[in-house]
Amino acid sequence: MENPKFSRVADNDFSKTLRRRVNLYFKTNNLSKKANTTMVVKTVVMLSLFFIPLILLSTGLVTQTWMLFTLYIICGFGMSGIGMGVMHDAIHGAYSKNKTINRLLGYTFNMIGANATVWKIQHNVLHHTYTNIDHADDDINTPFFLRFSPNGEHHKSQRFQHIYIWFFYGISTIFWITAKDFVRLTRYKNLGLLNNDQNYQKEITKVIAWKIFYYSYALVLPMIIVPLSWWVILLGFLSMHLVTGIMVSIVFQIAHIMPETDFPLPNEDGMMTNEWYRHQFATTSNFAPKSKLLFWLIGGLNYQVEHHVLPDVCHVHYKELSPIVAQTAKEFGMTYHVKKSIFQAIVDHTKMLRSLGRNEPEYKAA
Repeated sequence: MENPKFSRVADNDFSKTLRRRVNLYFKTNNLSKKANTTMVVKTVVMLSLFFIPLILLSTGLVTQTWMLFTLYIICGFGMSGIGMGVMHDAIHGAYSKNKTINRLLGYTFNMIGANATVWKIQHNVLHHTYTNIDHADDDINTPFFLRFSPNGEHHKSQRFQHIYIWFFYGISTIFWITAKDFVRLTRYKNLGLLNNDQNYQKEITKVIAWKIFYYSYALVLPMIIVPLSWWVILLGFLSMHLVTGIMVSIVFQIAHIMPETDFPLPNEDGMMTNEWYRHQFATTSNFAPKSKLLFWLIGGLNYQVEHHVLPDVCHVHYKELSPIVAQTAKEFGMTYHVKKSIFQAIVDHTKMLRSLGRNEPEYKAA
């Protein structure tokens, strides 16, 4: 179940047609598929939103509680921007043609408390390859009190998951920087996704070192310098992660855990019914395509379909490429899912979670 297989025969014509049209777009407009000036500016802005408030927290200039929380909350927006708008492109190899630049920018994920190696396996390999496939897509492998797939085991405790899910979305990055990376790294080692035991020990050491570094400058140093109670500073730190957790969780979940998206399973031979590209269209949804602010803030991930079929293209190009992707999908009989607004997407996502939690017939949006 961990390694379903896709037939790629019927995908050839679609992928060739799509790539030809995308390449023509970039050639005609004399553009690179990678980052442009806008992307570089965004990178500087997001890194500044995260690091400048932390620098101010380490100068002794912050003496009021409201100042502390304001700076940490700004950090939260910067952290989510780094995760969705900088690191994400870099680890996909979409930021630059230069692998060294991609690798270095990928380390910004480590600098905000997570781990690039774990993310690359979880996201690039498992999620992008096996989107919405139970036991294979790690994004829908949840603890027993949550159910993100109609194929997942149902428990009575999930009945109100559509209500308490927001708490867990809020603390998701806290869990991420404390336990998740260790849990996932061990799991990936057991699945054979790491080369050998020595590599596992090496990665564990790196994860620990990066996390010590992160906690030192993001929490411990402010506790030493800021003349406020330690618990106030801790709450400020948690407020930063609350902002990031809510933003990141909503963006990634409303792109896949939706009424219209599919949750297919392989047959007894481990083969999927759909080809890989058709599978991506069936399991992925866009949202709020007209929102320029949202597009900028979340790294273009409201164009999730474009991201899944063109992961090596920098997100700054998704908006212009979406008509090409949509038209090509239509010609090949592939459904192009899209929600007009993020509000509509969140409402339908919530109703989907309610339906899954109560084990009712799957909710379908009107």
